[in-house]
Amino acid sequence: MAELQKGLEGVIAAETKVSSIIDSQLTYAGYDIDDLAQNAEFEEVIYLLWHYRLPNKEELQELKDKLYEYMTLNPRVYNHFKEYATGNVHPMTALRTSVSYIAHFDSHAEDEDESQTMERAVRIQAKIASLVTAYARVRQDKEIVKPNKDLNYAGNFLYMLRGELPTDIEIEAFNKALVLHADHELNASTFTARCAVSSLSDMYSGIVAAVGSLKRPITWWCK
Repeated sequence: MAELQKGLEGVIAAETKVSSIIDSQLTYAGYDIDDLAQNAEFEEVIYLLWHYRLPNKEELQELKDKLYEYMTLNPRVYNHFKEYATGNVHPMTALRTSVSYIAHFDSHAEDEDESQTMERAVRIQAKIASLVTAYARVRQDKEIVKPNKDLNYAGNFLYMLRGELPTDIEIEAFNKALVLHADHELNASTFTARCAVSSLSDMYSGIVAAVGSLKRPITWWCK
Protein backbone atom coordinates (compact mmCIF):
# COMPACT_ATOMS: atom_id res chain seq x y z
CA MET A 1 0.00 0.00 0.00
CA ALA A 2 1.31 3.45 -0.89
CA GLU A 3 2.33 5.58 2.06
CA LEU A 4 0.63 8.95 2.54
CA GLN A 5 3.16 11.78 2.35
CA LYS A 6 1.97 15.00 3.96
CA GLY A 7 3.64 17.84 2.15
CA LEU A 8 6.73 17.22 0.03
CA GLU A 9 9.47 16.86 2.63
CA GLY A 10 11.64 13.94 1.57
CA VAL A 11 9.82 13.58 -1.75
CA ILE A 12 11.72 13.97 -5.04
CA ALA A 13 9.38 16.02 -7.22
CA ALA A 14 11.69 16.83 -10.14
CA GLU A 15 15.25 16.85 -11.43
CA THR A 16 16.98 20.02 -12.59
CA LYS A 17 20.14 21.23 -14.29
CA VAL A 18 19.51 24.81 -13.21
CA SER A 19 21.10 24.78 -9.76
CA SER A 20 22.39 22.38 -7.14
CA ILE A 21 23.75 22.41 -3.61
CA ILE A 22 26.50 19.85 -3.00
CA ASP A 23 28.51 19.94 0.24
CA SER A 24 26.92 23.32 1.04
CA GLN A 25 28.20 24.77 -2.26
CA LEU A 26 25.60 26.38 -4.52
CA THR A 27 26.12 26.29 -8.27
CA TYR A 28 24.05 27.65 -11.16
CA ALA A 29 24.28 25.40 -14.24
CA GLY A 30 27.66 24.23 -13.00
CA TYR A 31 29.05 27.70 -12.20
CA ASP A 32 30.16 28.38 -8.62
CA ILE A 33 27.93 30.98 -6.97
CA ASP A 34 30.91 32.80 -5.46
CA ASP A 35 32.45 33.29 -8.90
CA LEU A 36 29.15 34.52 -10.32
CA ALA A 37 28.52 36.91 -7.43
CA GLN A 38 31.99 38.40 -7.81
CA ASN A 39 32.22 38.57 -11.59
CA ALA A 40 28.82 38.35 -13.31
CA GLU A 41 26.11 40.87 -14.02
CA PHE A 42 22.59 39.79 -13.16
CA GLU A 43 21.72 39.81 -16.87
CA GLU A 44 24.42 37.18 -17.46
CA VAL A 45 22.93 35.02 -14.73
CA ILE A 46 19.44 35.38 -16.22
CA TYR A 47 20.83 34.10 -19.51
CA LEU A 48 22.71 31.30 -17.75
CA LEU A 49 19.62 30.05 -15.92
CA TRP A 50 17.59 30.06 -19.12
CA HIS A 51 20.18 28.57 -21.50
CA TYR A 52 22.57 26.68 -19.17
CA ARG A 53 25.51 28.69 -20.50
CA LEU A 54 26.82 32.22 -20.19
CA PRO A 55 26.10 34.63 -23.05
CA ASN A 56 28.70 35.99 -25.43
CA LYS A 57 29.09 39.75 -25.77
CA GLU A 58 26.45 40.10 -28.49
CA GLU A 59 23.92 37.91 -26.71
CA LEU A 60 24.40 39.81 -23.46
CA GLN A 61 23.88 43.18 -25.15
CA GLU A 62 20.77 41.93 -26.94
CA LEU A 63 19.30 40.77 -23.62
CA LYS A 64 20.15 44.08 -21.94
CA ASP A 65 18.53 46.04 -24.77
CA LYS A 66 15.35 43.99 -24.57
CA LEU A 67 15.15 44.24 -20.78
CA TYR A 68 15.44 48.02 -21.01
CA GLU A 69 12.82 48.18 -23.79
CA TYR A 70 10.32 46.06 -21.88
CA MET A 71 10.75 47.87 -18.56
CA THR A 72 8.42 50.63 -19.72
CA LEU A 73 4.87 49.93 -18.54
CA ASN A 74 1.59 50.79 -20.20
CA PRO A 75 0.27 54.01 -18.56
CA ARG A 76 -2.89 52.13 -17.61
CA VAL A 77 -0.80 49.98 -15.27
CA TYR A 78 0.30 53.10 -13.36
CA ASN A 79 -3.32 54.22 -13.11
CA HIS A 80 -4.23 50.74 -11.93
CA PHE A 81 -1.81 51.12 -9.00
CA LYS A 82 -3.25 54.51 -8.11
CA GLU A 83 -6.69 52.97 -7.73
CA TYR A 84 -5.48 50.74 -4.90
CA ALA A 85 -6.17 51.61 -1.28
CA THR A 86 -2.41 51.84 -0.96
CA GLY A 87 -2.31 51.84 2.81
CA ASN A 88 -4.08 48.48 2.95
CA VAL A 89 -2.77 46.56 -0.06
CA HIS A 90 0.16 44.26 0.68
CA PRO A 91 3.01 44.80 -1.85
CA MET A 92 2.96 41.11 -2.81
CA THR A 93 -0.78 41.34 -3.41
CA ALA A 94 -0.16 44.34 -5.67
CA LEU A 95 2.58 42.45 -7.52
CA ARG A 96 0.43 39.34 -7.96
CA THR A 97 -2.48 41.34 -9.36
CA SER A 98 -0.33 43.56 -11.57
CA VAL A 99 1.46 40.60 -13.18
CA SER A 100 -1.96 39.27 -14.14
CA TYR A 101 -2.98 42.73 -15.37
CA ILE A 102 0.01 43.23 -17.70
CA ALA A 103 -0.89 40.01 -19.52
CA HIS A 104 -3.80 41.98 -21.01
CA PHE A 105 -1.31 44.10 -22.97
CA ASP A 106 0.70 41.15 -24.33
CA SER A 107 -0.74 40.22 -27.70
CA HIS A 108 1.28 36.98 -27.64
CA ALA A 109 0.36 35.94 -24.09
CA GLU A 110 -1.22 32.68 -25.28
CA ASP A 111 1.32 31.95 -28.03
CA GLU A 112 3.13 28.67 -27.40
CA ASP A 113 5.84 29.17 -30.03
CA GLU A 114 9.27 28.66 -28.44
CA SER A 115 10.65 32.01 -29.58
CA GLN A 116 7.59 33.83 -28.25
CA THR A 117 7.84 31.93 -24.98
CA MET A 118 11.41 33.12 -24.50
CA GLU A 119 10.47 36.67 -25.48
CA ARG A 120 7.65 36.56 -22.94
CA ALA A 121 10.11 35.48 -20.25
CA VAL A 122 12.29 38.51 -21.03
CA ARG A 123 9.24 40.76 -21.01
CA ILE A 124 8.05 39.54 -17.62
CA GLN A 125 11.55 39.67 -16.13
CA ALA A 126 11.84 43.30 -17.20
CA LYS A 127 8.40 44.36 -16.05
CA ILE A 128 8.72 42.78 -12.60
CA ALA A 129 11.33 45.43 -11.74
CA SER A 130 9.05 48.20 -13.01
CA LEU A 131 5.98 46.86 -11.20
CA VAL A 132 7.75 46.57 -7.85
CA THR A 133 9.36 50.00 -8.02
CA ALA A 134 6.29 51.75 -9.46
CA TYR A 135 4.05 50.48 -6.68
CA ALA A 136 6.62 51.45 -4.06
CA ARG A 137 6.59 55.02 -5.37
CA VAL A 138 2.80 55.19 -5.70
CA ARG A 139 2.51 54.16 -2.05
CA GLN A 140 4.71 57.13 -1.17
CA ASP A 141 2.72 59.55 -3.35
CA LYS A 142 5.67 59.97 -5.71
CA GLU A 143 5.82 60.14 -9.49
CA ILE A 144 6.77 57.04 -11.45
CA VAL A 145 10.36 56.96 -12.73
CA LYS A 146 11.04 55.50 -16.17
CA PRO A 147 14.15 53.36 -16.81
CA ASN A 148 17.51 54.80 -17.83
CA LYS A 149 19.16 53.23 -20.89
CA ASP A 150 22.63 53.78 -19.43
CA LEU A 151 21.95 51.55 -16.42
CA ASN A 152 21.89 47.79 -16.09
CA TYR A 153 19.04 45.83 -14.48
CA ALA A 154 20.27 46.34 -10.92
CA GLY A 155 20.98 50.01 -11.53
CA ASN A 156 17.60 50.63 -13.10
CA PHE A 157 15.79 48.94 -10.24
CA LEU A 158 17.44 51.30 -7.75
CA TYR A 159 16.93 54.30 -10.03
CA MET A 160 13.23 53.60 -10.59
CA LEU A 161 12.77 52.93 -6.88
CA ARG A 162 14.44 56.07 -5.54
CA GLY A 163 14.33 58.52 -8.42
CA GLU A 164 18.04 59.31 -8.27
CA LEU A 165 21.04 57.75 -9.96
CA PRO A 166 22.61 55.05 -7.77
CA THR A 167 26.32 54.99 -7.06
CA ASP A 168 28.57 52.32 -8.54
CA ILE A 169 28.93 50.61 -5.16
CA GLU A 170 25.14 50.55 -4.70
CA ILE A 171 24.69 48.97 -8.13
CA GLU A 172 27.42 46.43 -7.38
CA ALA A 173 25.89 45.49 -4.03
CA PHE A 174 22.37 45.09 -5.41
CA ASN A 175 23.66 43.19 -8.44
CA LYS A 176 25.29 40.68 -6.07
CA ALA A 177 22.04 40.35 -4.13
CA LEU A 178 20.11 39.62 -7.33
CA VAL A 179 22.68 37.03 -8.42
CA LEU A 180 22.64 35.31 -5.03
CA HIS A 181 18.84 35.11 -4.96
CA ALA A 182 18.31 34.22 -8.62
CA ASP A 183 17.64 30.53 -8.01
CA HIS A 184 17.19 28.38 -4.91
CA GLU A 185 16.23 24.98 -6.26
CA LEU A 186 12.63 23.77 -6.00
CA ASN A 187 11.20 26.02 -3.29
CA ALA A 188 7.47 26.44 -2.79
CA SER A 189 6.98 29.30 -5.25
CA THR A 190 8.97 27.52 -7.98
CA PHE A 191 7.03 24.31 -7.41
CA THR A 192 3.75 26.24 -7.52
CA ALA A 193 4.68 27.86 -10.84
CA ARG A 194 5.62 24.46 -12.28
CA CYS A 195 2.28 23.00 -11.19
CA ALA A 196 0.41 25.85 -12.90
CA VAL A 197 2.25 25.70 -16.22
CA SER A 198 2.32 21.88 -16.21
CA SER A 199 -1.45 22.00 -16.56
CA LEU A 200 -0.77 23.84 -19.86
CA SER A 201 -1.69 27.20 -18.40
CA ASP A 202 0.19 30.27 -19.66
CA MET A 203 3.39 31.78 -18.29
CA TYR A 204 1.66 34.77 -16.68
CA SER A 205 -0.59 32.40 -14.72
CA GLY A 206 2.49 30.51 -13.55
CA ILE A 207 4.14 33.70 -12.28
CA VAL A 208 0.92 34.85 -10.60
CA ALA A 209 0.70 31.49 -8.82
CA ALA A 210 4.36 31.73 -7.79
CA VAL A 211 3.95 35.23 -6.36
CA GLY A 212 0.92 34.06 -4.40
CA SER A 213 2.98 31.25 -2.89
CA LEU A 214 5.93 33.55 -2.19
CA LYS A 215 3.79 36.01 -0.24
CA ARG A 216 3.85 34.11 3.05
CA PRO A 217 6.81 33.09 5.27
CA ILE A 218 6.97 29.36 4.54
CA THR A 219 8.46 29.67 1.06
CA TRP A 220 11.55 27.48 0.98
CA TRP A 221 9.88 24.09 0.98
CA CYS A 222 6.39 22.68 0.67
CA LYS A 223 4.70 21.70 3.93
